[in-house]
Amino acid sequence: MTSKRLVFTRWGRPLNRSQRDDLHGRLLVSPTMLVVLAFVVLPFLAVLVLSFADVRLVDIPRLSLDRLTLTLANFRSAWGSDRFWSALGTTLAYAACTTAGAITAGLVVALALRRPFRGRGLVRALVLIPYVLPVVAATTIWKTLLNTEYGLVNAVGRQLIGWQDPIAFLTTRSQELGGIPIPVALVTVIAFEVWKTFPLAFLFITARLQVTPMELEEAAAIDGAGKVRVFFHIVLPQLRGVIALLIVLRFIWSFQNFNDIYLLTGGAGGTEVLAVRVYEELVTRANIGTASATGLLMTAMLLVLLVLYAWMIRRERT
Repeated sequence: MTSKRLVFTRWGRPLNRSQRDDLHGRLLVSPTMLVVLAFVVLPFLAVLVLSFADVRLVDIPRLSLDRLTLTLANFRSAWGSDRFWSALGTTLAYAACTTAGAITAGLVVALALRRPFRGRGLVRALVLIPYVLPVVAATTIWKTLLNTEYGLVNAVGRQLIGWQDPIAFLTTRSQELGGIPIPVALVTVIAFEVWKTFPLAFLFITARLQVTPMELEEAAAIDGAGKVRVFFHIVLPQLRGVIALLIVLRFIWSFQNFNDIYLLTGGAGGTEVLAVRVYEELVTRANIGTASATGLLMTAMLLVLLVLYAWMIRRERT
């Protein structure tokens, strides 16, 4: 019995082994490339075109490429809006604080659970609950706890701490504490995001600590180095790479976060970030052009961060 084998040819000549492997690889990744093209590239190109077009939601049924009028008015409108700059400042503050808070909390918990003890596996599993909890369920729990009428936080505050009036944590823009104005709603959504996302930093840092030898720390301790010096001079330098990666990823995710803030406050109380601003332009004002332009401005800002991170990585390697 003779066996037949499929032979690929190129311009009438059989392909060698390297060329066949390359062709097989291209065929294997082609479905993924098609999915990326259909669900990432094409929608991005649509947003790019709409950001330069004067179009609203009511114009969608009659929209055609030959009727589009390209203009920079959408970018001028977004860039010149006071609400855009206010949302940008809120977004930067929100992203920076949540990034620092989540990484710091993850680092503290990872170090606390580093050494073996009875029940450590269970405690590590419980730490992951906020991250795996659906965002709708998590925001519902927080809104219930912070409710001004029956919330547990206000009840404890009024009975034990001495609050005279309940605090509307999710709608109060600012409240003085010891003469210092505190952005209550913004601090609340930041605290929620830190609580929700610090388990991811905990996982990254724990994974890095597990492959970090403890002999250096033990030798430094024997030589008389305190825990603070051991942490800053031995442990922290070994975590620098993973912390840098977490800073970039966490900042990007927080910068474009929409679900948590919208479900908690809807952008009220000084919590309108750029993602909520895009939603308001699209749904409330039905202005697709301005919403697309604002989204592209957000993308450009994040690209600057990615370029900076790539430059830092390249500099470390050289």
